[in-house]
Formats: sequence, structure tokens, C-alpha cells
Amino acid sequence: MALNILFAAVAVLVVLAVVSTVRIVPQARAYNIERFGRYMRTLQPGLNFIIPVVDRVNTKYDLREQVFSSRPKPVITEDNLVVNIDTVLYYQITDPRAAAYEVADYLQAIDQLTVTTLRNVIGGMDLERTLTSREEINTRLRGVLDDATGKWGIRVNRVEIKAIDPPPSIKEAMEKQMRAERDKRAVILHAEGERQSRILTAEGARQQAILEAQGEQQARILRADGEAQAIERVFQAVHANNADPKLLAYKYLEVLPSLAKGEGNTFWVIPGELSQAVQSVTKAFSGDTGAEAPRPAADESGEQQPTPEITSGPARDDALRAADHAAEIAAEAVASARKEAEAAARPPGAVPDQRGREE
Repeated sequence: MALNILFAAVAVLVVLAVVSTVRIVPQARAYNIERFGRYMRTLQPGLNFIIPVVDRVNTKYDLREQVFSSRPKPVITEDNLVVNIDTVLYYQITDPRAAAYEVADYLQAIDQLTVTTLRNVIGGMDLERTLTSREEINTRLRGVLDDATGKWGIRVNRVEIKAIDPPPSIKEAMEKQMRAERDKRAVILHAEGERQSRILTAEGARQQAILEAQGEQQARILRADGEAQAIERVFQAVHANNADPKLLAYKYLEVLPSLAKGEGNTFWVIPGELSQAVQSVTKAFSGDTGAEAPRPAADESGEQQPTPEITSGPARDDALRAADHAAEIAAEAVASARKEAEAAARPPGAVPDQRGREE
């Protein structure tokens, strides 16, 4: 019975010795081993063996990248404003032995070093530059921390400023300034829109006027071309039919009354050929022209066609009445034009006599 108890005790001691001898280190971990209180070695990830009772694990470190967020620290800017700055630190332990034996508390050391560096950097900047120069502050902080933490076995990968909190009064002033800037930009944008709208409207009116002028120009050109073609055809028709002076004088009397028409006609010169034209028409329809009769036109066979004459009968009476009517119209037009010319030439205040002349 005593022998069994002895064997059991020995087995337990052996198991404890084996357990104390074997150390399994996880991946991305490092254990510092001390032998009789002196640093001996650093266990790497995997299966490791130590001497029980003689060796012991002093510190365990995680070799992965760590995040350390510091509490807000008051910092005075160049323009004597107190701002609270909160930073975030990304670091990684590269030498477990230095991290354990070169510094007592590396996190506190990094925190204090960050605060002093921030005060040195922010002390040379005003508030506006501090708010807009985060990248510059981060770069300068990282450079200082890298130089200081290198001997501690720590590598600082990134330093980020999480928040910069100015005083409440400064926040209120900044909000008012931002609101004023936004209102200013809104007014500027509205004015720019009005300007563009007026420019586009003026450009549209200009294009419309140009197109209307071009259309009017084309219309006048087409009307002028039409009138020219009409005059040319009339001219060709008159010459092709060999019109005699009788017809020309009659057409002259037909057109003559239209010269006195119009709202702006205040003066009309009576042509000297008017009486001759009336006499020519009268003689033409009475058969006494005093000039050589026009030659008869030839037909397609080349034979001369006789010229119709109005000598007697109802046709002659109708022609005489038409000539008298044309002469009356011409006389009325001449008298009306003469009265309008005299009225326009009469000075204001003059009183005409019974015969239409001025006193």
C-alpha cells in the first residue's frame, strides 16, 4: 500500500515536471525567460522547453499591431487658445527584451511623449492652421515618436489626431463665420445665375433680331426679284405686241391718280406731259392722232394682219366715254394734289380768300 502511494507521488511529480518544462507559445506572441532573475532568452511561437524551478516566464508580449487611444490633452496654440486634442497611436513591439527591460511602462512613456510633442508642434501654429494641418501634425508626431521609441523595441506605425476641440466661444464664432461664408456663397451663386440668365436672354434676343433681319432681307430680295420679273415681263409684252402711243398714254393716265395717294404726300408736282397725254388719248379714240399708224403685226405665216380701228358706232362711243372718264379722274387727281400742296405751303394763321388764294 505504501509502495503504491510512493509510485503515485512520483508519477505526479514527473507529470508536474514535464508540464513545467514544456512551454507552448502561440503565434505572434513572445515570452521573456529569466533564469535566477536574469534575462536568459525569448521564447518564439511553437513548442519550447525550459528548466523547471530554474527558469520562469517573466513577461508575455503580443507582437501584433496595437492601438492606444489617449485621453484629450489641453494644448495652447500660438494665438493663446486652449484646445483639447485627442490622439490615436498605432504601434508594434519589435523587440520583447527591450520593451521589458529598457522602459518600465512603455504605454505611459509614449503617452507623455505624445503630449509634450503636441504642445511643441501646436504651440507654433494658430487655431486655423491647427484645424487644417492635421497631416503635418501627424507626420511630425510620428517622426519624434519613432526616434524615441526605437530603443524601447517599439515601432510607431501611425499617429492620428482623433479630435481637436476648441473652446465653446470659439466654436460659436466659427459657426457664425461658416454661416456667413455660406450665405455669401449663396448670394454669389444667385448673382452668377442671374448674370448667366441675362446673358443668355440677351444672346437669344440678339439671335432672334439677326434671324428676323435676315428673313426680312430675304423677303425683300424675293419681292424685288418678283417685281423685277413682273416689270420685265410687262416690258417684254409691251414691246412684243408693238404698243402704240395711244395705249401708253392711256396707261399713263391710269397710273397718274395713284401718285397723289398716301398719308405723307403734302406736295405734288404736276408733270408737263399731263395735258399732252390727255390730248393723245382724246385724239387716239377720236381717230385723229396726227402720227403714223403702227404697223400691223404679222401672224405665223408671215402675212400682215390688219389693225382694228375704232371709227364709228357703239364701240367708238364707249371708247370716247372711257377716255372722258379717264380725263375726269386725272383732272380730279390734279386738283386734289394742287389743293393739298397749297395747304401744306400756306403759313399758319393765313386765311384763304374765296378763290383759294392767301390774302
